[in-house]
Amino acid sequence: MTAGAGSATGSSPREGGELALRLASAIVLAAIALAGAWFGGWPAACVVALAVVAVHLEWASVTGDRIMSVVPFAAVLVVALMAATAGYRLSALAVAAALVVVAYATSREPWRPAGVAYAAVFGFGVLLIRLADADALAATVFLLAVVWATDTGAFFIGRLVGGPKLWPRVSPGKTWSGAAGGLIAGVVAGIIVAVVAGMRADAPLLVVAAALSVMSQAGDLFESWVKRRFGAKDSSWIIPGHGGFMDRVDGLIFAAGLAVIVGWLHGGAGALAQGLIAW
Repeated sequence: MTAGAGSATGSSPREGGELALRLASAIVLAAIALAGAWFGGWPAACVVALAVVAVHLEWASVTGDRIMSVVPFAAVLVVALMAATAGYRLSALAVAAALVVVAYATSREPWRPAGVAYAAVFGFGVLLIRLADADALAATVFLLAVVWATDTGAFFIGRLVGGPKLWPRVSPGKTWSGAAGGLIAGVVAGIIVAVVAGMRADAPLLVVAAALSVMSQAGDLFESWVKRRFGAKDSSWIIPGHGGFMDRVDGLIFAAGLAVIVGWLHGGAGALAQGLIAW
C-alpha cells in the first residue's frame, strides 16, 4: 500500500529491520511481476491468475465471507483469464460480468459481488494490456512503473516531510505531502519508461501518468476504507513486511482499470496498449 507519513526523525533499529524486510519482499514480488510482463502470454496469465485468487480470497477474509463459498468464483475467474489468454476475450469478459451477477444472487449483499468485480478488474486490467498490440510490454511496464513509483514516493516523502493528513478517518498515516510526492514520482517514472521505450513523453502522456498515479492512490484509500469498515489491519500476513497481496496491488487494481479505459478510448479495443502510451 502507499504508506503515509512518519516523522522526519531517525528510525529505530526495529523500524530499520521492518524497512529492510519490506524492501526484500518488494524486490521479490517485482521480479515475479516483471518476469510475467517480459514473457507475456501464458506466463503472464499464470502470474496474474495466482494474484487474482489471492486477492479474491483475501477480500472474502476481510469482509467476513466464508472462504469456501468464494472459492468457486475465484476458480471461474481463473478459467475466464485463461480463456482471454487463448483469444476468447469478449467471452471471458462476459463470463466475468455474469459471475458478478451470480455472486450477488447467491449472497444478496454487496460485498461478495464487489469482491468478484474487484478481482476481475485487477486480472483483466493487467492481462488485457499485456495481451494487446505490439506496445504491450512497454505499456505494462509503464503501468507498473507509475504505480510502484507512486507507492514508493508517497511512502518516503510522507515519512520525510509529514504534515497534514490526507484522509485521517480512512488512513491515519497518509499525508498530503506523501500524496504529492507519490504523484511526482509516478509521473517521472512514466516519463522514464516512455523515453526508454521510444515513445514521445509529451503533455498527453504526462496527463495519463498523472491520472494513473492519482487512481493508484485512490485504490489504496479504497482498500484502507474497506479494511477499516471491517476492522482489519492487513488483508493477510502472507507477504513479510507488507501484509497480503491485496495490500500490495490495491493501487494497481484501480490504475489498471483506468489504463484499459484510456487505451480503449484512445486506441480502440484492438490497440489497448498503443492507445495507453502512444500519443
